[in-house]
Amino acid sequence: MRDDRSLRRFLHGLPGVDQVGLEQRSAGLATRSVKKSAKRWAIDTAISMVDLTTLEGADTPGKVRALCAKARRPDPEHPDAPPVAAVCVYSDLAEVATEDLAGTGVRVASVATAFPSGRAPQAVKIADVEHAVAAGADEIDMVIDRGAFLAGRYGQVHDEIRAVKRACGEAHLKVILETGELATYDDVRRASWLALLAGGDFIKTSTGKVSPAATLPVTHLMLQAVRDWHQVTGDLRGVKPAGGIRSTKDAMKYLVTVREVAGPDWLTADLFRFGASSLLNDLLMQRRTQLQGHYSGPEHVAVD
Repeated sequence: MRDDRSLRRFLHGLPGVDQVGLEQRSAGLATRSVKKSAKRWAIDTAISMVDLTTLEGADTPGKVRALCAKARRPDPEHPDAPPVAAVCVYSDLAEVATEDLAGTGVRVASVATAFPSGRAPQAVKIADVEHAVAAGADEIDMVIDRGAFLAGRYGQVHDEIRAVKRACGEAHLKVILETGELATYDDVRRASWLALLAGGDFIKTSTGKVSPAATLPVTHLMLQAVRDWHQVTGDLRGVKPAGGIRSTKDAMKYLVTVREVAGPDWLTADLFRFGASSLLNDLLMQRRTQLQGHYSGPEHVAVD
């Protein structure tokens, strides 16, 4: 158990974030283009990093099975298109996804811990995680208690992440910071380090239910955190921006940022993911454009 005093001393001892410098650096990286010769590789890499997501109250087993089919074979007319990294669903549908994706290499991610609010007793959150893991989930996406974090109850947040990590067993844990509800970039840096200290395998920007969701400056900060964590500990941890990333152009900006901030080792689905529902369609359209030499409209790509 980490106490609030020691955690506060460490987290508030981290260097303050230069807001102007961070935003200027992020904007500069966003202007860089991927060379034409590398664009096909970049598109395929982005496809392989997608956590294809459906997190709606109206989700059904049929919708999840359709999503799994698309995850396995995103473009049936071009079977060389890579599968996505994972399908992300609510815990009560994790078993459906697990059965449909068995043996494919596509992972099953399940949101848990009273997603998206995080407002529930810890015992309920742990039960949610245990249910998802028992259903076959390979990855758990948890949300931190933002109220506790913003009130400075860092020990409570740390210990809850640790408890969820134990409940995950062999499943990987992605810790959602919900950065749109954090007050400052300094808070994003502190929350990132807190999640890493507690054992998160990934740090994730957002639930996708709060605006703003993923942004380049916030993702930049989180990439700095996992890079610095690796330099200090030797351990590799991942980053997942989620929410609002819809176009190939956006995805390319994030890939450039990954390479320039964390380094090329992070250009893999093991260490970087896109949480998205509509991004895949645009990536597939742009991929067809690369293959065919002309633009293929959305009517040529199956809608989720």
